[in-house]
Amino acid sequence: MPTLAAADPSFTNISRQANKLMEQMQKSYFNYCPSETWTPSVNLYETAESYLVCADLAGVDKEKIEVEVVEQVLKLRGTRSVPTYEEGAGNVTPAAEPTAGGPAGGPAEHKRVRIHLMEIDHGSFCREVELPEDVDRDRIAANYRNGMLWIELPKVTRGTF
Repeated sequence: MPTLAAADPSFTNISRQANKLMEQMQKSYFNYCPSETWTPSVNLYETAESYLVCADLAGVDKEKIEVEVVEQVLKLRGTRSVPTYEEGAGNVTPAAEPTAGGPAGGPAEHKRVRIHLMEIDHGSFCREVELPEDVDRDRIAANYRNGMLWIELPKVTRGTF
């Protein structure tokens, strides 16, 4: 009779990351920064007037996102902090030590948290997207809303003769 064994949790995360990397390497248009911690997922769309890049940057502070175009490459860089849970006046943070709160309303106590699973990427990130030749670099615009960074890359308008 065959025996089924549960996957070792430490290998589950490595397997997930390896699969994600293999999927990303098979896609054209995208380059990666291997020295960075994680690579955000992107969607690339095209309309008659422009290309649209949508990068999944949930939890990243808008001020910590860098957008740069170098030659024919759009580079996205930044940092995402480890997610923390805030409840009422106190904060819940991973492995936080309790702080002494005096009876006169001293500092809020931090609850101790044990991490069972941590799949949300954090730290520095980098993503590069190869741009088509017909992008009008002078009219590129970016908008960050609901955790998604939208970058509009208008196409060069060709005059008719």
